[in-house]
Amino acid sequence: MKISEMSQFMNLECIQSVYDDATVASAYTSDLLSDVMANAREHSVLITIQAHKNTIAVATLVEISAIIVCNNRPVPEDMVAAARTERICIYTTGDNQFTVSGRLYAALRTG
Repeated sequence: MKISEMSQFMNLECIQSVYDDATVASAYTSDLLSDVMANAREHSVLITIQAHKNTIAVATLVEISAIIVCNNRPVPEDMVAAARTERICIYTTGDNQFTVSGRLYAALRTG
């Protein structure tokens, strides 16, 4: 599945749309950025409530392709600007991490 296809079946709003439309094969859910650095796979989607510029730095280090910020967390402009520079997609949603993780897991498993 491509990053751009995720919003079609999930309750997602794209707030940073300058990104490489990579194929997504996995996701990682965590709010602890050191955990993300240690365990997330490259070209995955990060599901989190961490809405700040450091999240983009970690995503860049791990080569994460997209971030889904859950629970209607506001995303600051400096995070959006950093994501634009690094070409990382940012989606937001009112859903929690459990719900988003389950939906994305199901979608990735069915093709």
